Amino acid sequence: MTTSRSYAEFFVPESEVVLSARSRAADLGSAPTGSGTAAALTFLAACVAARSVVEIGTGTGISGLHLLAGMAPDGILTTIEVEAEYQRAAKKSFTEAGVAPTRTRLINGRALDVLPRLTDGAYDLVFVDGARTEYPQYVTEAVRLLRPGGILIVDGALAGDKVADPTQRDAETVAVRDAGRQVRDDENLTSMLVPLGDGLLAAVKRA
Repeated sequence: MTTSRSYAEFFVPESEVVLSARSRAADLGSAPTGSGTAAALTFLAACVAARSVVEIGTGTGISGLHLLAGMAPDGILTTIEVEAEYQRAAKKSFTEAGVAPTRTRLINGRALDVLPRLTDGAYDLVFVDGARTEYPQYVTEAVRLLRPGGILIVDGALAGDKVADPTQRDAETVAVRDAGRQVRDDENLTSMLVPLGDGLLAAVKRA
């Protein structure tokens, strides 16, 4: 990482609660959202004054804490995680941050089983950070869930720089690359891809 990229990545300092959540992630072997991407989550949630957010991949609560920090005070975060141990750690992170229990809805299960049960066009923001082989399906569901003007955010969109290398054809890289093209080529989305963290793909759903 270049000096400028490193400076950008850690430009916004993180709270002690977030640092504790990062420590739990390291202990559990969970790969957390990077600092730069996490700051972007707060910024983008604040941009749309998000009241209803879906997160695919709770982890130990790092991304959730940043989303909640940018959301409206009465906003509700619906977060989906297949690993129950991660969700227990996330609950501890939310409690330490003083987040009211009514502001989070933690669902334990496989995202592709849960997402179809959520309401069309009812969400201001959807954050994707789950199983990378399922990214194209997540994007399809996310576009359905978003209201016009809502924001889609995809973490890990460069997959360790492998997405940009056409010779990289492993299942995860192919799925992430396909998801990126899916977002880019959707006429109902206005998108961008920036080399923040492991790649941040964001798009706004047009009216």
